[in-house]
Amino acid sequence: MNESQMGSEDETQDGSLISVIIPCYNAGKYIAEAIRSVLAQNHSPLEIIVIDDGSTDNSSEVISNFGEPVHYTYQQNAGISAARNTGLEQARGSTIAFLDADDLWTDGKLDRQRRVLEEDPSLGLVSGYAVQFVSPELPDILQKQIKYDPKPMPAQVAGAILVRRKVIKRVGVFSTAFTAGETIDWIMRINEAGIKTKMINDVVLKRRIHTTNIGIIDPDARSDYLKVAKAALDRRRKMADDMIREEE
Repeated sequence: MNESQMGSEDETQDGSLISVIIPCYNAGKYIAEAIRSVLAQNHSPLEIIVIDDGSTDNSSEVISNFGEPVHYTYQQNAGISAARNTGLEQARGSTIAFLDADDLWTDGKLDRQRRVLEEDPSLGLVSGYAVQFVSPELPDILQKQIKYDPKPMPAQVAGAILVRRKVIKRVGVFSTAFTAGETIDWIMRINEAGIKTKMINDVVLKRRIHTTNIGIIDPDARSDYLKVAKAALDRRRKMADDMIREEE
């Protein structure tokens, strides 16, 4: 699938179905809690699409303990963007939400954001605030060494977002060129397309800090944020060049 395509057109007639995409890679310790935080949402109908991105731990066994509305797909390891994009191929909802396998939603997250979209048909995407927490299974000595800001912060991350399906069809899916920063790149493309977005002041996401966070195990991934910025600059330059050519 290229970055301008999405899957099935089979949406519910009333547009009430929300598709939740959870990429999972060796998250057997956390994935059940993540899924339960979605199942606890007071919204129906709901489909939960879990894409197992080549896990070698017990993730598949944990996920198999859930029945409907959880749908499981295994793929060879290709990264979080590719996993989300596989989920988008399968998604049937008129609105799409994302959650990383080690994070949690707050109660009522979906309905609060859904109401915002319903009240303003011109909105394409709504986000919210997130809080960070240290995973409780970490040893006390390690927990004390971790420095983080516990205050709620505006979150430009996938797990804090509810987006209309038509927005993704317009701007494309997640770029697989980045190990980190893929959501920032995607949101930049949404903003560049002039799509209206909104940040609500509610905490909608709890972000888990643990020893296998990508920024901890792969510090080089942080350099992708520079690549994201360069990609945005290249798009602006191309747009300016195209405008100049049109005027000539």
